[in-house]
Amino acid sequence: MTTVVTSRGPAPKGRILDAADVLFYDRGIRDVSIEDVVVLAGTTRMTLYRHFPSKDELVLAHLRRRAEHERAVVAGVVDVAARERRNPLLLLAARLRDDVAAPGFRGCPFLNAAAEYRDPEHPVRRLVAAHRAWYRTRLVGLVAETGAHDPEGTADRIVLLRDGAMAGGALGGGAPGGASSPAGALPPAVAAVLGVRS
Repeated sequence: MTTVVTSRGPAPKGRILDAADVLFYDRGIRDVSIEDVVVLAGTTRMTLYRHFPSKDELVLAHLRRRAEHERAVVAGVVDVAARERRNPLLLLAARLRDDVAAPGFRGCPFLNAAAEYRDPEHPVRRLVAAHRAWYRTRLVGLVAETGAHDPEGTADRIVLLRDGAMAGGALGGGAPGGASSPAGALPPAVAAVLGVRS
């Protein structure tokens, strides 16, 4: 779930976050300078630092925005599953398959950030850990609602499949979204873990 819908309004803070989101995701956090963000946002360093006192604060805001978006996507998929009486876990796997197959996919922004911040006590790593814990907890609840055996172990396996599909999708391989691609293999793999038909 990596596509972030943003509004390109005139507010400098929003433009700065939009620019940081694009640059951090496309190039990686460490390869992006504050000047790169300032130029793309069409603002000044002073304005950027007024809203974000450091680059780390900007990175945290970028990841919080991504986390909010992912939570909204999961909630939307769960709502659709409830209305259509479908398995929400299979719908989430299909949504992820589509996201990973989309042009410009560069992997999970949270895993990417974790790879760039090695210290597990750094605020960025703590935010990543908190988001992943939220995701896993949400999956445990969804698995339990399906009546599947061992909700925690099943959720762990689904997270592992998700991480692998995102990493594999970022590296390429197979036709995007095709059955031989990491993303294309995700829905049937999740179905197999759940013991249901996809």
